[in-house]
Amino acid sequence: MTVTAPSSTSAPAPVRPRRTWVGALIGVLLAALATMSVFIGVSDVSPFALVEGDATATFLLAASRIPRTVAVILVGASLGIAGLIMQMLVRNRFVEPGTTGVSEFATFGMLVTMIFWPGMAVVGKMGVAALFGLIGTWVFLQVVKAVPVRQLVLVPLVGIMLGGVVGSVTTFLAYRLDLLQSLGQWSQGSFATVMQGRYEFVWIAGAMVVVAWFAADRFSVIGMGEEFATNLGLDYRRVVAIGMVVIAVITAAVLVTAGMIPFLGLVVLNIVSLVIGDNVRRSIPWVAGLGAVFVLACDIVARVVRFPYEIPLSVIVGVVGAALFLWLLLRRRSRAR
Repeated sequence: MTVTAPSSTSAPAPVRPRRTWVGALIGVLLAALATMSVFIGVSDVSPFALVEGDATATFLLAASRIPRTVAVILVGASLGIAGLIMQMLVRNRFVEPGTTGVSEFATFGMLVTMIFWPGMAVVGKMGVAALFGLIGTWVFLQVVKAVPVRQLVLVPLVGIMLGGVVGSVTTFLAYRLDLLQSLGQWSQGSFATVMQGRYEFVWIAGAMVVVAWFAADRFSVIGMGEEFATNLGLDYRRVVAIGMVVIAVITAAVLVTAGMIPFLGLVVLNIVSLVIGDNVRRSIPWVAGLGAVFVLACDIVARVVRFPYEIPLSVIVGVVGAALFLWLLLRRRSRAR
């Protein structure tokens, strides 16, 4: 009997074409939507006006259109990363800052600054909102530990109820102190007021994405559980603390810039997980790119559906995100059966 010796050199496993094409598609969509976003608006900012040297068009492009597009991209990318880290901390696919009460805690922190320090600078308000978001992340993690049954859908429901309680307290205090309108201006998800000098704080959220990139492997390990991470020699509490800070800072930076954007991390992360799996380091560029594409597309729809008026971005994202969230829940349920 002749035995055929295996070849000394084996070809590497090819990358699935679907992944390559999807990644290229995300990049093309991001570039196309960003270009489209720059030229959408009431005022005439067209390529022809820029070529002709129209001073007004050039000013609007630099002061409003480009800052808004950059802010939308950074918000979409950073919120997606915040949701990714939250899922690793809780080990649940249906959690993100908007479904765990973190956004509501940050909004409560914003209300606290309006009550006690109404003249505080925006950077101070962001710091207070980040502190309350950090507290909210810690509270949610403690509540989740106390939940007796760790079902897939139960954890986000607990987070939604926690956020509802905090949001109700915030609304009640704002109503009693006649601050509802002021609070609504900060918390309503919209980029209508974003312009040069009013969006730079989202670069801090972008910096947190870089931090998440460097700590990606550690977040992957803690997603397997505390005992597993400890056995591998990882400082579990330190990595969790880093993740909590990243989530809180991103949530606060987005809140003071554009308000609350619901369901973003939840939808984007599950779509990416269906395509490439749960490796955090490989998922980060996909999550950031798809998050930016999703928010850009919703922002364009919000600007053109009632042109020249603008619908708040949170309305569009909430409708689309809720529909996708229900589809993901039903899909999980059908697969479980």
